[in-house]
Amino acid sequence: MKPGARTLGVAASDGVDRSVLCGALVRADRVVDGLVFGACTVGGTDATDAVGDLFRDLDREDVRHLLIAGVAPAWFNVVDLREVREATGRPVVSVSFEPSPGLESALREHFSGADLDRRLATYRSLPPRRRVEVNGETVFARAVGVGDGEAARIVRAYTPEGGRPEPLRVARMAARAARRWADAGRPGDRRADG
Repeated sequence: MKPGARTLGVAASDGVDRSVLCGALVRADRVVDGLVFGACTVGGTDATDAVGDLFRDLDREDVRHLLIAGVAPAWFNVVDLREVREATGRPVVSVSFEPSPGLESALREHFSGADLDRRLATYRSLPPRRRVEVNGETVFARAVGVGDGEAARIVRAYTPEGGRPEPLRVARMAARAARRWADAGRPGDRRADG
């Protein structure tokens, strides 16, 4: 991947009712080239739109791909990766960091009726998770707009060390800092540690 290639990483930090989302635009050479913030509802169904809003608000044509931390930020606010792909016109790769039997049983435990049906429909529409070995660690990727091999290449290209791609590491750190700042109700005395 060329050093100037840019990927938008999206991660969330949950508060009580709202989750702060951060989009971190990071070049392949690890230079952070932009940040954008948004929010979605904890336990809601607006995460897909919120991710699309981040992309539009950033307003950068040079974004080549989106990396999203997981598929259910903000307590089961499931992201429809295909809708994000359609809204942005960019390949989308969701990356998770733990083995999992899936979300269906957890969704059934916490939701019912139309709330459950909507989440299950979105969750079932997702492509399967594929293992990606990177720097001696295993992550799991779901890709829309690129094949599994290309998704693995993108993840590896943006992961110079450890198992977390740099755009997601930066986005998670910034989202946590923004949420702490917002929770404090005042600027200045909060910091996020990676």
